[in-house]
Amino acid sequence: MNDTGVSAKTEQKLRDAMDRLLAGKPQHSDGRLTKNNLAQEAGVSPATMFRAKAVLADWDAHITAHGSLTPGEARRDADIDDLRRQLAAAKKEITELNRRLTAAATVIAAFHHDNRMLRTEHDTASTVVAFPSQPRA
Repeated sequence: MNDTGVSAKTEQKLRDAMDRLLAGKPQHSDGRLTKNNLAQEAGVSPATMFRAKAVLADWDAHITAHGSLTPGEARRDADIDDLRRQLAAAKKEITELNRRLTAAATVIAAFHHDNRMLRTEHDTASTVVAFPSQPRA
């Protein structure tokens, strides 16, 4: 047993498991960056893992500095953020297009109304009304 609280072989298993988890290449766990997955990935019990103080200090330092997201989770979150930005831009464009469509429909309705009035005036103005002739006296 060395000064880490576990055997050198166990410490190496934990460090190899930590390297795989941090690289996003788990072999024996779901890949989330948790201490339980570290123990599972190393093939040791959680109690044994918790005795490896030096390994856990390195684990905690890495998680503090880099967060607890795996590379895949970080890519997923970046993709979600990008999709949210695209969705917001699309919603803004749709809102503007709807505003323009409403304005165009209003103008078209006004033109239609004016056109009907002009046709009515034209039809009335072009009708020739014959006056009855009056007898001359």
